[in-house]
Amino acid sequence: MAYQQKIAEKLTILNDRGRGVLIRTNYIKKICSDPKQKPAFLTDKSMESAMKYINKKFPNVDYRGNSQQLSAVHKEKSEVLKALTNFYHSFVDIMEFRDHVYELLNTIDACQCFFDITVNYDFTKNYLDLIITYVSVILMLSRIDDRKVLVGMYNCAHEMSNGSSDSAYPRLGQMLLEYENPWKKMTEEFGPHTKAVTEALLSLQQIYPRRNLPAEQWRNAQMLSLLSSAPTMLNPATCDTMLCEYLSMETMERWIIIGFLLCHGSLNTHQPSQDLWKSALRSGLCITIIRDELLFFHKTTEDFFDTMKGYSKRIADIKESREYVAINSGPFHRERRQYLRNILKELTMLLTDEPGLLGPKALYVFMALSFSRDEVCWLIRHSENIPKTKNPEDYVDLNIAELLFYVEKLRIVVRKFKSVLLRYHLLYLAQFDALALNDTMQNLPVCPEEESILMSYFVSSLSSLSVKQVESGEQFDLQGMRLDWFRLQAYTSVAKAPLSLRDYPALGRLMNMIAFHTMMIDNVEGLLEETSDLSIFCFYPRVFEKMFHQCNDDIQEQKYLISFPQVCSHFHTSTHSMCPEEAPMLEKRSLTYCASFLDEISKQACDVLLELCAEQRNLSDQLLPKHSAHTINRVRNKTQKKQAAKKGETPSHKPGAESQRKDRFIVTNMDKLHLALTELCWSFHNCSHILVWDHVIIPVEHLLSQLEVRLNRSIVNMVNYNQATLEITRPSELLVSIRAYVESLHMISRYINVDVTRLVKSVLLQQTQPLDSMGDQTITTLFTNWYLEGLLRQASSGMITHSPTMQTFINQPTEQQQSFRAQEYTDISEMQALAELIGPYGVLFLRENLMWHITSQIAELKKLVIENMDALVQIRSNFDKSDQMAVLLKKLPADNILKRMVIIGVILSFRNMTQEAMRDVMHRHCPFIMGPIECLQDLITPDTDIKVTLSVFELTSAAGIPCEIDPALVNALRGMRTEMSSADEEYKLACLLFVYIAVSLPNLAMDQGSLYSREHGGHANNIHCLSTAINQLAAALFTVHNKNIEEHLKEFLLIASSALLQLGQNMERLETRNRDSVYLMLHLIVEESPFLTQDMLESCFPYVLLRNAYRDVYKIAPITLG
Repeated sequence: MAYQQKIAEKLTILNDRGRGVLIRTNYIKKICSDPKQKPAFLTDKSMESAMKYINKKFPNVDYRGNSQQLSAVHKEKSEVLKALTNFYHSFVDIMEFRDHVYELLNTIDACQCFFDITVNYDFTKNYLDLIITYVSVILMLSRIDDRKVLVGMYNCAHEMSNGSSDSAYPRLGQMLLEYENPWKKMTEEFGPHTKAVTEALLSLQQIYPRRNLPAEQWRNAQMLSLLSSAPTMLNPATCDTMLCEYLSMETMERWIIIGFLLCHGSLNTHQPSQDLWKSALRSGLCITIIRDELLFFHKTTEDFFDTMKGYSKRIADIKESREYVAINSGPFHRERRQYLRNILKELTMLLTDEPGLLGPKALYVFMALSFSRDEVCWLIRHSENIPKTKNPEDYVDLNIAELLFYVEKLRIVVRKFKSVLLRYHLLYLAQFDALALNDTMQNLPVCPEEESILMSYFVSSLSSLSVKQVESGEQFDLQGMRLDWFRLQAYTSVAKAPLSLRDYPALGRLMNMIAFHTMMIDNVEGLLEETSDLSIFCFYPRVFEKMFHQCNDDIQEQKYLISFPQVCSHFHTSTHSMCPEEAPMLEKRSLTYCASFLDEISKQACDVLLELCAEQRNLSDQLLPKHSAHTINRVRNKTQKKQAAKKGETPSHKPGAESQRKDRFIVTNMDKLHLALTELCWSFHNCSHILVWDHVIIPVEHLLSQLEVRLNRSIVNMVNYNQATLEITRPSELLVSIRAYVESLHMISRYINVDVTRLVKSVLLQQTQPLDSMGDQTITTLFTNWYLEGLLRQASSGMITHSPTMQTFINQPTEQQQSFRAQEYTDISEMQALAELIGPYGVLFLRENLMWHITSQIAELKKLVIENMDALVQIRSNFDKSDQMAVLLKKLPADNILKRMVIIGVILSFRNMTQEAMRDVMHRHCPFIMGPIECLQDLITPDTDIKVTLSVFELTSAAGIPCEIDPALVNALRGMRTEMSSADEEYKLACLLFVYIAVSLPNLAMDQGSLYSREHGGHANNIHCLSTAINQLAAALFTVHNKNIEEHLKEFLLIASSALLQLGQNMERLETRNRDSVYLMLHLIVEESPFLTQDMLESCFPYVLLRNAYRDVYKIAPITLG
């Protein structure tokens, strides 16, 4: 009869089905309690009257006689059916599950089955699990507030659509009414099952008290310690109750509390039952129904017993237990967690060093994981349900990260050395278990055919196992053997069975041990999930985040923080195929938590690392040349025997003084930072990747991404750009600071395997662009803005002068106090530092901005040419006729055009300085690239096609090599051409522009700032920059119009020479006071031009005038040496 009932098969299927129904019911509760997720019509005001009517009349709702109240449902009946179908059929699933559970429990009672968890473990465990699952489903059903509305409204829409009610509705409606008071109904249902349930529960009295010992007794017994008895370290860890040793405490407490609540008769009559029940009541305040749904069993049991007679003593026991929990439970579990932390650490270190111990001590590993999981789950459940106690800190564990870390570490060790478990237990099964089982079977006086077949199959299967199967890579699957053992337990646990396990407990215990050994071969992952699954964190987000932040604030726990994102890899185990809708939501939550925790750890590490970098930068800054002034001054005062420093003045410390210590116990800020960095990096070092659902997450990549963002911000902050006051860090100082940062960043590679060079290259490359990867400004943008708005704007207004001799810009003495010294930002070393910082891309961006300013000036120049076109045409044809020229020149305003040309010249001079600096930097960093580029430029001849020439010049210009024709200026001028303007008109304007400039040069002699300075090699008003502007503008303009550059420059030289020679005939002192300085302009133009020669100049302007001009200007400003 037991074979036909298939009790084992039904228990297996119903437990899995019940778990799915329970998760589905919990999902419905969550959906209906969330206004954002619940069906829209449940919050629709037009449906309120219908819902109230259905709720009031349920289940006997008159769908036809109250058409007015249900009219809203009738209008949207198809939408209601569509939206509520899944909900309704989920309730039907609950009803069907209940029916199957009733049937199976009645069958088990009829068979008078025997339960003892130490003998028929699987049978007893699955029986108790089924009862708890059933109770949990009913409790969750009673917690769905809208259950009547959902069922009633669906049936209403169904009847309106099909003309009749759903076939399952009458029974379903009656079931919902029956479970309005679920505990009362369920205790009535379980009345016939009291004997079986009580027997199963009482079998725990050997297991539960032994597992519920305080930490002090654990310490005295050296529980789970491998070092406590070193001589027996290699002995296999076995006992008669192996499967019970890692059984969850929470599971047993749930069995005891709910089981005795359903079958409470023995609590008044049977002392062992009462002792077991009271022991469970003292375990805590609540137990889990499903996920974050809790049962506060003291209150529930007290309220239920309060309605019954003869239970006043049990109510007193409940109150006493509640008081005991409030006083003792917190410290009790705190001490257990402390002990487990040390034991897990010991196991992890020993098994990592000696993985061979994993074979004989596998039971210890899973026991330690199970104990730890129980303590973590207990803390999670009670963190938000702290009782009134004097020590609430007992419910806050600041070291929880360490416990989680070693749980994860131990799981990793088990997975890593799974082959050790496989080989050890395969040999154990074949060479010990098979023989022991065969001997036991031979000693059985009675062994029926069915049982004999199964046991013979066990022996033969175990005996056939060999190491060769492992070496050949064969996959083992012993699940069938364990299911057969489950069937055998069911066959031999019924009353009047020919072979009763009650009479042969040794057989049951031996088979339980064999079942554990088979799981070590093919179900290690299943055991890890059973003993150390922490997916409960997914449903306690506040507790999860709170624990993380508490540990993050403790420097001792920072090294273990990686355990929190690792726990997120457990969350996928909480899903079930009966509720696929919640899988995407849980996956998203898992990834969100994992990413957020890794980001927080990475930010913490970045804070420490960048603070270290900042400290090193400060030390590096002390070595800058500008800080040597104080030391030089002190030495000078000492040699001149001046007075010592006054009291109150802070003595200066030499660089390096911070490294001198009188006592090693003095902890500096750098020491603290290095310690913190070591702890955080250790956390990353211990976890190379995390598998969350189907996503592989690399923690180090989070660190690098955070470090990249923060490093970008730090570099930009080091610029210290103030747009209002035009303050900015010098490029050379910024370069020194960045180098100090980079050297400090490399220290992280001592702790974790990261490519710091790749990170630095990525960051510095982003800084050569206008915006970084986050869309923020870079040093390229800041320096470009400063040089354009600060330096060149003041240079254009005459406050700053370009000095060709010194190759820099210098400030002019003025009454106003200037915010910076130009030479400190534009000398050769600063420009080279700028080129090294912003690189070729940054120089290109700077060049594009400079070109924009030049084109805006050229546009204004064209307007001036158009306004004076008639006069310029006449001047071009009559420049050698002095009488006509004198009349025509009076019609031309010369100041504006010269000012704009000077601005262009200043901009181009600054650009030449950046190009020269870029060339020096490129030669220093990559001479092997510069050589071929320079050779390529040498191949360009005047006969080369202009497109090829410009392409080569683009390349050479990017490397900082000067070109005869500026490709950037050519492109900028081409961009100025519009469809409305013809090429001939543009060409004519270009020719007249240079005529205009040429005839305007004599006017420079009247400007007081036109005096040539031998010291600076230029003029105070920057008119020497006109030579650069004229040469480069002429080359670019006439390249755009595809004309001969040399011919047009010759024409310019002729007109300019004629105009300046006429200046020599002018006898007015005011107009000719700086004539000699202006004469030098012609020499500068020819000297800088690749298209003009001195012979050309001498043919139109006497050399003797130039010689005399140089002699006169050098006489004015003698240079004194010494």
